[in-house]
Amino acid sequence: MNLTAAGLGAAGAFGVLSAFAGLLVPRPARAVAVGAGTALTGAAGVTAGVSAVAGTSFSVSWQGLLPLSGVSLTLDALGGLFAAVIGAVAVAAGIYGVGYARGGPDSRVIQAVFPLFVTAMLLVPAAASAGTFLVCWELMAATSLVLVLADHRRRPEVAAAGRWYAVMTHLGFLTILCGLMIFTAYAGGDTFAMLRQAHLSPVMSGIVFVLTLTGFSSKAGVLPLHAWLPRAHPEAPSHVSALMSAAMVNLGAYGIVRVGFDLLGGGPRWWWLLVLALGAVSAVYGILQAAMSTDLKRLLGYSTTENLGLVLAGIGAAGMFAASGQRTLAGLALAAALLHVVNHAAFKTLLFLAAGSVLHGTGSRDLDALGGLRARMPATTALFGVGALAASALPPGTAFVSEWLLLQALIHGLPAAGVATAIAMPVAVAAVALTAGLAVATFVKAFGVGFLARPRSAAAENAHESPPSMVAGMGVAAVACAVLAMVPTLVLPGVGAASGFGDPAVRGAVTLRLAGVAGSLSPLLLALGLTAGVIVIVAALRAVAVRGARRAEKRLWDCGGGPMPARTEYTATSFAEPLQRVFDDVVLPETDVDVDHHEESRYLVRAVEYRRRVPDRVERWLYRPVLTAVTAWGRVGGRLATGSVHRYLGYGFSTVVGVLILLAVTR
Repeated sequence: MNLTAAGLGAAGAFGVLSAFAGLLVPRPARAVAVGAGTALTGAAGVTAGVSAVAGTSFSVSWQGLLPLSGVSLTLDALGGLFAAVIGAVAVAAGIYGVGYARGGPDSRVIQAVFPLFVTAMLLVPAAASAGTFLVCWELMAATSLVLVLADHRRRPEVAAAGRWYAVMTHLGFLTILCGLMIFTAYAGGDTFAMLRQAHLSPVMSGIVFVLTLTGFSSKAGVLPLHAWLPRAHPEAPSHVSALMSAAMVNLGAYGIVRVGFDLLGGGPRWWWLLVLALGAVSAVYGILQAAMSTDLKRLLGYSTTENLGLVLAGIGAAGMFAASGQRTLAGLALAAALLHVVNHAAFKTLLFLAAGSVLHGTGSRDLDALGGLRARMPATTALFGVGALAASALPPGTAFVSEWLLLQALIHGLPAAGVATAIAMPVAVAAVALTAGLAVATFVKAFGVGFLARPRSAAAENAHESPPSMVAGMGVAAVACAVLAMVPTLVLPGVGAASGFGDPAVRGAVTLRLAGVAGSLSPLLLALGLTAGVIVIVAALRAVAVRGARRAEKRLWDCGGGPMPARTEYTATSFAEPLQRVFDDVVLPETDVDVDHHEESRYLVRAVEYRRRVPDRVERWLYRPVLTAVTAWGRVGGRLATGSVHRYLGYGFSTVVGVLILLAVTR
């Protein structure tokens, strides 16, 4: 037994034992037992994943365990990368969950399902047959649905989010099932080894790819199948939100890479142009919705749509380059996409855990009602600041390196042959650049409005810091963000091995040098230079201040109005208003102003209330007509089901006669 097999086996064992601990351990020690067990499960997953990326793969098969196909597991470099990411997120979430569960959902069922969710996710990239993959995928979906519904008895919006998630995830599963079953029928077997040897016609391979792409895109939360994500992620417990947003959605990208590049062996350019278009549109639309959002966790949910859109843009570009024979650029684009998977997992884990800390300390996630948390929650404020910088695609942020690599791949692909490529690459470059700029504005809003200035509500005024275990879980994620930002070369060799395009696309220990194209970057030296520059500027300003005349502190003249109250500060709504004006034609906001006058005179205004809502237009245009049609069909069905036995016999007789007539005509 090698290290990969031992790590995966230990992860399964720890996950099952932690589930039993959630059911059997008494309440005072339950959170500690489950949290520690989940962290150990994640650590074992990291061990297995890193070992697989390093080249120590393993395979195992149990033919009698599942009907028809049995169970087949194989962890290669690609699956190992995703397993390591899932395990790392689980370590931080498990530690964080010890303190979070004590003040939140701590039922036996929820605590037992939490480690099972982690175990199911670790098994998905290890599945080596269509049957095994589908079973693990459905187990992952079912356990995550239970966790999303943890608080459904107290808040009706949780139940609504659960319904959306259940329907969307199972429709996605259905399309994946159809695609893999068609694939299996032509291959003569369901193991991945047999699928790789299958000979499909261009039409059938296109059908398989589109069906599986639909299901995997739904899990990744990209447009137009994203409607569940900004509902389910905010309503789930925060450590579950971190696992879903930083680990589970990545498996949608894994499925596209596994099926498209590995099992189908690449494909025509239009496949990947479709993936690139979905990614670019999702990235821009997701960050626009995040920029307008005032709900902190909903903002982070839309940010997940944005970042998975960037990942899909990299995957699509890699496929287009590979279809054109440009394997160097294909390797660079796919390496950028996979590195962004790793980076996004790190900073999104930190941000969701910090958002949960804010919810724990204030009972609110409304940015308009927060503010002033810096003095009352200093650790959470500092850690959220680290996550906001990491997500902003600015040096020395974590996302900066992966987005820089993605831009390098897209820019160097501009001279590529083909009209489609010549049009798609500049548009993709513009989309990535616009997304990066909007991400900066979004997280400046979230951090500045939510944590700085003065509190704008009693909840923010009475905020308190989170327990040490929650701070420790956030600290683990923050360390990962810092390491990935400073020395991404630690993970780039593994990312290159997982991409499967031969020679690594990026080389170097301190300075990243692109292979085959011009371009280099040293994140560590860049960060050191920025730090030194800040120190010099601060020192110079202090020196100037010391030389100045000593002055007595006096309150500035305020025209006799007195100190400005907290209600005059910028809110998240007012901060985003200039962006809303720029993108009015895209987001189409709904505004309402209520003016309340004094009874004595219509000229004297008592109060003015302004409300702005930015609905999800894609959801309104696409899903509302479908839901309306389903509701109407349900009403028709209700009228048909009257309870009359005679009518039901008539329905049966009519159906039999219709089938007989159809057979007589067609035979």
